[in-house]
Amino acid sequence: AEYMGTRNVAGMMRIRGDINVCLMGDPGVAKSQLLKYIAKVSPRGIYTTGKGSSGVGLTAAVLRDPLTNEISLEGGALVLADMGVCAIDEFDKMHEEDRTAIHEVMEQQTVSIAKAGIITTLNARTSILAAANPIYGRYNKRLTPAENINLPAALLSRFDLVFLLLDSPDFDRDHMLATHICYVHRTQTAPPLDFEPYDARFLREFVAQARRFDPVVPPAVTDY
Repeated sequence: AEYMGTRNVAGMMRIRGDINVCLMGDPGVAKSQLLKYIAKVSPRGIYTTGKGSSGVGLTAAVLRDPLTNEISLEGGALVLADMGVCAIDEFDKMHEEDRTAIHEVMEQQTVSIAKAGIITTLNARTSILAAANPIYGRYNKRLTPAENINLPAALLSRFDLVFLLLDSPDFDRDHMLATHICYVHRTQTAPPLDFEPYDARFLREFVAQARRFDPVVPPAVTDY
């Protein structure tokens, strides 16, 4: 979601290049940890939860100064994450009226305000990374993805990518996961690895370099 950016084509048409991603999966598959790390690695990343966020808190709020009695506009999480990533956890727990406030951000990448005599448009060129649980708590493979995902069609269509993170029963993998969790809680350190992971600084530089490229699909492979 961090690789592309909004750009103008021939100075006339504005194309949304930021990708909106939804992680839909069972509880306990580390969706929240993944969102927190991406918000930490991103040069401009904001992490919030759907249950603790309102539509005004995500877009913008009109405030009145108690001393001067003047009205001011304060940007929300999506406005503050301009040119960055906004990670929203527990996306399915949001109220419906709060979710409709981000429709404009996901498509036009702007926040239009008309409150208390203030009429303006704020930029919100951000990639939204949302994590949610299925409608019945766990993913039911007997149902279609549309029946498992408890999101309106108008909102679901605004996500460019939807990933399903399923917790399939596997004794060996569950044993490794339990051993890892017990080791971390017992020693307060990460277990030793047989490889050297990339640090956050390298990932930031890699993404910054990748954003400079303008990918083009050759005509020879358009049919595929």
